[in-house]
Amino acid sequence: MLSLFYFLVSLFMKLKIGCKLEYYSNTVTPLITMLRLRKELMQYIESETFVIEPLVPMSEYLDMYGNFCQRLDVPVGNFVIDVCSVVVTNEHVEEDLEANFTLITNLPDHTLIYLLPSRFCESDKLNYLANTIIFGQIFGYQMVESIRKWVFANVKYEYNKSTSSTSALDTLESRHGVCRDMSHLAIALCRSINIPARIVVGYLHNLKNMDLHAWFEAFLDGKWYTFDATQAKTTGGRVVLAYGRDAADVATATYFGNMWLNNMEVYVERVE
Repeated sequence: MLSLFYFLVSLFMKLKIGCKLEYYSNTVTPLITMLRLRKELMQYIESETFVIEPLVPMSEYLDMYGNFCQRLDVPVGNFVIDVCSVVVTNEHVEEDLEANFTLITNLPDHTLIYLLPSRFCESDKLNYLANTIIFGQIFGYQMVESIRKWVFANVKYEYNKSTSSTSALDTLESRHGVCRDMSHLAIALCRSINIPARIVVGYLHNLKNMDLHAWFEAFLDGKWYTFDATQAKTTGGRVVLAYGRDAADVATATYFGNMWLNNMEVYVERVE
């Protein structure tokens, strides 16, 4: 029984994660954030704090993807949001090289939206490239992994080469981008061959340049599998904030007025 205990412990890791945002606004500005963690089966939240300063009224709602959204009005002057959580999550990502397509006829209703082109993922224009990349692969998982590896090998991870309006086609043309851009391209390629794919935003343990991170998931054999086009091999230690069709659905902060971000601190620390 003791060996079973250590085996189970080896499957999970405990992380202390947090994000501190420091804003300045010269007008009262409506703000929507997406900074509280999702309640997931393999993501146990041991503790969670959400602090805003100065204290103002705030409400919360679930969006159409089940993400927690916070709604408030930022007062004039300095404004700070400081979130911190201790979370138990998977040490490794699940892999299954023989996981195959789920026939469209058998897809759950909630996955169908992830087959369609979206604002940043023009999947209707990438079928030829996708079929070239997956040539010779039999199983759906291997096709998605081929797409992930192709994006990693052919798009250079580089800051200041893309903007908030850069799409999958833009990234394909420039061959530069950050995590959201590389995820958009991989998602669009997956959707073009009828594999549902969605973007994920959250935290990643041992991320080289610590920040909030974006990766993607593909729906195969009735479940979602994790892939990261910014890594040579997809690693575990992930904490999910939000899911969506693309970056437009998972923005961690959306404001409607004249305010700006002065400083942002993100940390992911392992708790032994």
